[in-house]
Amino acid sequence: MLLLASPALLDPNFVDSVVLLLDVNPDGALGVILNRPSALPVSEVLGEWGDVVEEPEVLFQGGPVSTDGALAVALAVPGAASPGFQPVKDRLGLLDLDTPTELVVGSVDRLRIFAGYSGWGTGQLQAEIEEGSWYAVPGVADDVFLPDTSDLWRRVMRRQPGDLAMHATRPADPELN
Repeated sequence: MLLLASPALLDPNFVDSVVLLLDVNPDGALGVILNRPSALPVSEVLGEWGDVVEEPEVLFQGGPVSTDGALAVALAVPGAASPGFQPVKDRLGLLDLDTPTELVVGSVDRLRIFAGYSGWGTGQLQAEIEEGSWYAVPGVADDVFLPDTSDLWRRVMRRQPGDLAMHATRPADPELN
């Protein structure tokens, strides 16, 4: 599932963001922001992982929590044993960055690394969805690995059914409409 920030969400950490939910349980939810590439090359921080990640080979800002840590989201090769890979949904999952890169090559089709994550406590995300801060929509694996994420919010919104798709054409400032 993806969370798309609605116009009502004014928190600067999440304005116009697209969040991939990685875990939702009774204790809360955890995800990473997909459309916030940084200017920092992965190779400068995580060495050899820079050779394995998807273009652009930069760290993405996964969210405001624990920005000194990293989460790797990967798409496993069908049928391949992927050391350090924890599935989230089908072939999409988290990859342990302590796994030697030579064991990952050939078992992972695509990889993106996020600095930090987005997190919600018990009931917090559900309350934010109910108040209209987020649109919860289905995602596809390609959403995670697009080379250019600048239009990801609108791209995901356009493929939604009914009235929700109309939000893809809303201006950034409705007063200018």
